[in-house]
Amino acid sequence: MAIFRDFNPIDHDRAVEDKRRHKELVEDSIKKNLVDILSEESIIGQSKDKKIKIPIKGLKEFQFIFGENASGVGSGTGEEKRGDKIGTGKKQGQGKGSGGAGNADGDDVYEAEVSIEDVINYLFEELKLPNLDKKKSAEIMSEHAKKRAGYQKNGIRPRLAKKRTVVEKLKRKQGYKRALQETNRDEEIERFPFKEDDLRYHRIKQTVKREYNAVVMCIMDTSSSMDRTKKYLARSFFFLLYQFVKMRYQKVEVVFVAHSTRAKVVNENDFFHKMESGGTYISSGYSKALEIIDDKYNPEAWNIYAFHVSDGDNWSEDNQKAVQKAKELCDVCNLFGYAEVMPGTVLSTIKKKYTQEIQHKNFVVTTMKNKEELWPSLRDMLKGNEKEG
Repeated sequence: MAIFRDFNPIDHDRAVEDKRRHKELVEDSIKKNLVDILSEESIIGQSKDKKIKIPIKGLKEFQFIFGENASGVGSGTGEEKRGDKIGTGKKQGQGKGSGGAGNADGDDVYEAEVSIEDVINYLFEELKLPNLDKKKSAEIMSEHAKKRAGYQKNGIRPRLAKKRTVVEKLKRKQGYKRALQETNRDEEIERFPFKEDDLRYHRIKQTVKREYNAVVMCIMDTSSSMDRTKKYLARSFFFLLYQFVKMRYQKVEVVFVAHSTRAKVVNENDFFHKMESGGTYISSGYSKALEIIDDKYNPEAWNIYAFHVSDGDNWSEDNQKAVQKAKELCDVCNLFGYAEVMPGTVLSTIKKKYTQEIQHKNFVVTTMKNKEELWPSLRDMLKGNEKEG
């Protein structure tokens, strides 16, 4: 089989090109299988190292195939692009999707393992917390805030300064040649190996890196009206949000608030796994968030983000109080997002009141009717009201 490749006068590493093509295939597969990945309920609450299997189409080398031996001349239109299929030699109905048994080769598909971290990095590659106030930051000593500060003779192998080491060897070699000339010794140098004294290592010093002071309030409705499907969507929403915050920001704190008729602060494990029941007072969740903000997170020094997920089934007597508390949250938050999980088509009373009575620009409302709308809802919420600059 003949293999043809694009001519490149510059020699390059074939492995690097293969790695790039494989990365593109993985990203394409994540994009196409995103809904199925997110529908895997077992990933919720798991560590970023948990592996997920995704199908990836194999790469094939270019090759000549037999045609139908028909007479005539074929020519292109000039609009062909790289990757276009120009005739495969397969007859109609021989391959996949013809409605019967075929005799044509199919695509090679294999499963590759990626971590939750890989999926999250791909999803949130171009996203960030909106409306961050750069003035609200703290100076902390970060492990990642390091810079090179010269060279030293001792160090660990990963910090070996190869170019500087070669320079030290050449300096020693030139000194040796001068010594031979001064003593009138005619000696040919065949090998001049490295010595321990030639080794130089990068000197690394820690620097002060400014990190944003930010807190994310995760408020979830855990009442009895939130059935298994709704609770799954809510937990999936917060799981993605939580992973995004942990991977993108070092100083950001996350507070978990669960509410039914009463609200309470819970830990990460209980938030993602514990089931509850009872009626619904949405205002209780907002009141608890405001109480925490008042006690620990001064809006003058902290970037505050609040996200609430509910099915909108609130006790009618609490609706007006919920609207008032929502406005108070908007007053102290950089962004307040309300996501309603409601598989039906009826607009809830509380959502209608929010859209009519809350005019704050930092308030975002979205609806998730099914798992397919999970990622777009979170993405649009994080991008919706982002300020310029």
